[in-house]
Amino acid sequence: MKKLINEPADVVSEALLGIEAAHPELKIDHASKVIYRGDAPVSGKVALISGGGSGHEPLHGGFVGPGMLDAACAGEMFTSPVPEQMLTATKAVDGGAGVVHIVKNYTGDVMNFEMAAELAAAEAGIDVVSVVTDDDVAVQDSLYTAGRRGVGVTVILEKIVGAAAEQGRPLAEVADIAKLVNANGRSMGMALTSCTVPAAGKPTFELAEDEMEIGIGIHGEPGRRRVPLAPAKEIAEMLVEPILSDLPFTSGDPVIAFVNGMGGTPLIELYLMYNEVARILGGHGVGIARSLVGPYITSLEMAGCSVTLVKATDDLLALWDAPVNTPALRWGV
Repeated sequence: MKKLINEPADVVSEALLGIEAAHPELKIDHASKVIYRGDAPVSGKVALISGGGSGHEPLHGGFVGPGMLDAACAGEMFTSPVPEQMLTATKAVDGGAGVVHIVKNYTGDVMNFEMAAELAAAEAGIDVVSVVTDDDVAVQDSLYTAGRRGVGVTVILEKIVGAAAEQGRPLAEVADIAKLVNANGRSMGMALTSCTVPAAGKPTFELAEDEMEIGIGIHGEPGRRRVPLAPAKEIAEMLVEPILSDLPFTSGDPVIAFVNGMGGTPLIELYLMYNEVARILGGHGVGIARSLVGPYITSLEMAGCSVTLVKATDDLLALWDAPVNTPALRWGV
């Protein structure tokens, strides 16, 4: 194992120290491992909280700031945050307008965020609405979920819903927008290599030099199938066609197209993949209204990518275009 770390047990804590040093506009609660926007709580604004296991950076801490999240809870590597973290964050960011929990559909995340929401209501009278993302078309169930996994749509949802909250929209409307984005989005990923969790010290799974896994999860969960390595245009078809048939996306639908890197894939390859995705969508008459390309929801150093498509209304596009100022996403400011 070759990694830029000190001790495996200290990776998350020391990374939070680095985030604090690099981004003084944020506030870090090191005891609870929570990242806050610097002006939290914002009075009268619906607050947004997400979180999950570390190792998927910039998800979620990189998306904390004006126009996106108010707080992100950092669990240990590939491990859900505990309810106490989420409760602390919920109380700290509540500005009196309620709180939305954005939860990826992994069993630990769902259970712990649900417990935190109940405690926040009971102890502090905070109105919390939870929205679960479950956009992965690769598998229906896995070792980590009951139902589909929450993956790439989570990033797009946090941006769009963050803009709605920043505009002062009420809790019910913000939550409804989050549910709409999730319902309109589908994702699928693939891996060329495994990743290595620091505490484990060895790859999570093994792939031969001439193999790839189609439908992999962001923790290395099994995919749909293991197949021989293929050219990018064929890989794109393996990812995009199941997405298009699942919703389905039809001719004339404008979409937000997101090609995501899993951590170990260079940007030149992601843009090459985006070109193949755009070619396939064009052949189906599906128009790309907005795009995002880069490593935004990763799996440590796994080589591979995922494709996410979200059907976009005019309102969703306007919210996507709205200003955002976070470490990982910044425009219009």
